[in-house]
Amino acid sequence: MVGTSDAVTHDVYSNGLIQHSNESVEEKLDELRRLMGKTEGDPLRIVGVGAGAWGSVFAAMLQDSYGHFREQVQIRIWRRPGRSVDRATAEHLFEVINSREDVLRRLIRRCAYLKYVEARLGDRTLYADELLKDGFCINMIDTPLCPLKVVSNLQEAVWDADIVVNGLPSTETRVVFEEISRYWKERVTMPVIISLSKGVEAELEPEPRIITPTQIINRATGVPNENILYLGGPNIASEIYNNEYANARICGSEKWRKPLAKFLRQPHFIVWDNGDLVTHEVMGGLKNVYAIGAGMVAALTNESATSKSVYFAHCTSEMIFITHLLAEEPERLAGPLLADTYVTLLKGRNAWYGQKLAKGS
Repeated sequence: MVGTSDAVTHDVYSNGLIQHSNESVEEKLDELRRLMGKTEGDPLRIVGVGAGAWGSVFAAMLQDSYGHFREQVQIRIWRRPGRSVDRATAEHLFEVINSREDVLRRLIRRCAYLKYVEARLGDRTLYADELLKDGFCINMIDTPLCPLKVVSNLQEAVWDADIVVNGLPSTETRVVFEEISRYWKERVTMPVIISLSKGVEAELEPEPRIITPTQIINRATGVPNENILYLGGPNIASEIYNNEYANARICGSEKWRKPLAKFLRQPHFIVWDNGDLVTHEVMGGLKNVYAIGAGMVAALTNESATSKSVYFAHCTSEMIFITHLLAEEPERLAGPLLADTYVTLLKGRNAWYGQKLAKGS
């Protein structure tokens, strides 16, 4: 992962054109701190809410890139306490640890290795939050991350946050952010929120419409829409953390999307910015539905390339139709917007679930 202060970065514009520059990681951090009004001795506080695979990887990428600037930035992640790890997972985790010399040495240095030995033998119960502190996401055991600062008390995690990264499933976003709003009542300035959540809700009154996670957050917290952004793209969490090339778009108000795109960009993770939040966010939710269908088609046709390509064509046609219902001049169905759908149809939990459905599993 990127951790040096002399890494080459890029200036990337909304049309995807890339202009190379030699701006350092520290300069990017300083620029964002200035924009957010941070003074010396007052660190930029970034909090991930939700510790699924993508939320954990996103926090870990920030920690790898900026965590060594301890006086300028603090990065932490919230997850609910109490989820225990079953014996089979503990045994598999032990195998992963011993297959990676760097991870093994790190745990020994941190005096944390013994608990994994005890869990392997059945003499101790491990919990997901303590695993995450050591760099293991329960949803992604085979891809060790860097150690993270984990907070299990939601109020402690978010009350003074400058940037909140929503890594929750869309089904949990409303409940959690309604609770968060209680801790922000006395705030003078509102935080910036980056939502990674992909999903939509239907609202029938006063007229049928689609509700997206950023709209849910706005309603739950009162944070102005210009402070709420969506980041999406063809992002398979484990592949991104293993430095496989990926790109994404951060969508929302120009005030925040351009500096955040620059802040989040890494050599292997290229972030563009775009103003069409609604189209990207709705498509980010609907592609999960399409992925279930793709899994069913793959299973029922014995992985027929022709059948899968026809299905993909139908999906894109429907996406174009829906985007024109949502916006007068929607973003063209190309780049990360289309790639996000394509990669989800190829790989992921929803495609796997579709295959299981088709097979009657």
